Amino acid sequence: MALPPGFLDELRSRLTLSDIVGRKVLWDNRKSNPARGDFWSPCPFHQEKTPSFHVDDRKGFYYCFGCHEKGDMISFVRETENVSFVEAIEILAREAGLEMPEATRDPHAAEKRDRLAQLADVMEQAVRAFQIGLRSGVGQAARSYAEGRGLDEATLRRFEIGYAPSQRGTLSTALGEKGLLDDGVEAGLLIRPDDGGTPFDRFRDRLMFPIRDTRGRCVGFGGRAMSPNAQAKYLNSPETPLFHKGRVLYNHANAREASGKTGTLIVAEGYMDVIALAQAGFDHAVAPLGTAITEDQLGLIWRMADEPIIALDGDKAGLRAAERLIDLALPLLTPGKSLRFCILPEGQDPDDLIKAGGAAAMADALEQSVPMAEMLWRRETGRGPLDTPERKAAFDAALRKLLGTITDKSVRSHYGADMRERRAALLAPRARQGSAPQRPWQGSSSGPNKGRGTRGASRTGPARETLNSGLVRGVGNTNPARIREATILLIALRNKAALEPLEALLEEMPCTTPDTAAMQAGLMDALAEGSDPIALLHQRLGEDPCALLARVPQVRANPYTRPDHTPDQIAEVLREAIRRHETLLAYEVEVADARRDFADAADERWSTRLRQIAQDRVHADNAASATPLVDEAQDSPLQRLLDHGAWRSRSHKPEKPD
Repeated sequence: MALPPGFLDELRSRLTLSDIVGRKVLWDNRKSNPARGDFWSPCPFHQEKTPSFHVDDRKGFYYCFGCHEKGDMISFVRETENVSFVEAIEILAREAGLEMPEATRDPHAAEKRDRLAQLADVMEQAVRAFQIGLRSGVGQAARSYAEGRGLDEATLRRFEIGYAPSQRGTLSTALGEKGLLDDGVEAGLLIRPDDGGTPFDRFRDRLMFPIRDTRGRCVGFGGRAMSPNAQAKYLNSPETPLFHKGRVLYNHANAREASGKTGTLIVAEGYMDVIALAQAGFDHAVAPLGTAITEDQLGLIWRMADEPIIALDGDKAGLRAAERLIDLALPLLTPGKSLRFCILPEGQDPDDLIKAGGAAAMADALEQSVPMAEMLWRRETGRGPLDTPERKAAFDAALRKLLGTITDKSVRSHYGADMRERRAALLAPRARQGSAPQRPWQGSSSGPNKGRGTRGASRTGPARETLNSGLVRGVGNTNPARIREATILLIALRNKAALEPLEALLEEMPCTTPDTAAMQAGLMDALAEGSDPIALLHQRLGEDPCALLARVPQVRANPYTRPDHTPDQIAEVLREAIRRHETLLAYEVEVADARRDFADAADERWSTRLRQIAQDRVHADNAASATPLVDEAQDSPLQRLLDHGAWRSRSHKPEKPD
């Protein structure tokens, strides 16, 4: 909206910031100096006990030294009243006695405002009429219902709950006597028959809940049917010039003030949930109006709290609502803005839980709310088993597609890192714990122990040098797995153009050391963002990642780390390198299993054989890390190593020592 020159200056000259802010805070008289226009108070934007919120009337600005909120009178009204810029100007203009400029520029603007004011007045008349209906003789059944739901008199008055009698003409007659039938139809209170006859009441035999907007105007109603045979249990006002149900929240005005004190917000499913929460002391609760939360409503919610708690009923419908909200919220996430989810026990809503366990039970449930990332992970992993490569691939694809909807690059990057950690933990090979599992030949009448008594009997063990060999301690002073990982990462960093078809393989590649795992995470974040992985990692590490990786001689010597190969060649090299890396890691797991068996080996011939396996393993590691794509002969070190290890899958029986 374009304001005429000087309008805002005139507005500020008629009002003082301390008067506007003083409606929301209590000034600290010890620190404040009204004569100088200097005021201090606890901050209205975050919870605190010390007065760190400063208002300077002379400059017209406020600043909090705790949460760093700052602004002028317009921004203060916008934040505390949760209104738009234009609405804030309108509020301040009314206080200053100024006419809004639209009235002079648009001859219809004043007419539209007057019309909305008329409709709002009709709605207020309906609020009073329904309250009278609840307390009259025809409202006895409704009062009994309200009492059975635990609604005391104070709650009925606080939420202005009323009753619409079952007769078709109760409200229409009252409005007709005042010449307001057309207004009643336009406000959604009455229905005009198709034949043009006398309008009749829209709400009949229903407990009525007034719905107010951010400015406190009654813009609509929600009606709860008293008859179990009613077609609709809940009925809301239709869309009107005043009421747009996708842009309004039930109990918005009250919850906005309360959430400023608590620092959070509860989003429940319906009117009765909000009222039950308020009765239990949770005043900071709102609800959508009978539909799923909309983007506009989510914006209103985030203006009241950075991480509101979505408290949903513990049934299938509640879980479906949570899933829909996750899909809505993902593209809208920004740094600091998210959701938490409180899934209540199955079959219970907040009202049920509070009645069963009191406010403490509800507080415990809210305390156990989980972040949106956790809910997203539960949903995706709960769709079915991940017991085949194809299902894992489909799971990865679905997760990448979801994360791709997050528009904020920083949030998308952190979500990607979080999901990768969860996926690695879920799909990582399960390490065997406790004692070694029994092999097929243990305790049987055949195999290496035949004729040697039970496993507890005394025998000659392997030589000490075997137990201290590289197979037990780890090979040499270098880490072959780290060399392989560093080689793969350096090739990938220097050949970004070849990585698109390999993204899933690179993401799933196991990294055994913290430094290579960190570089892998940065690489995947950069690919998700479409940014330069080297620049991103350089920023995170404070050093060129390629230079760090190339410090290892075996990595530096690899020919494929130089940028003189085609993307197709690089893609093939990386596929083979990752496959071999995974194969060797799997072999190491097998070695770890075998290590427990070697302690019980019966003679030194096993020791000799194991030393040879360890040497072959070194050769295989070096071959795989130095040249990721090499055609090995059938008699290669890796092949010999696999041959030597074949005794694990065959009934091998060593010769008895002399």
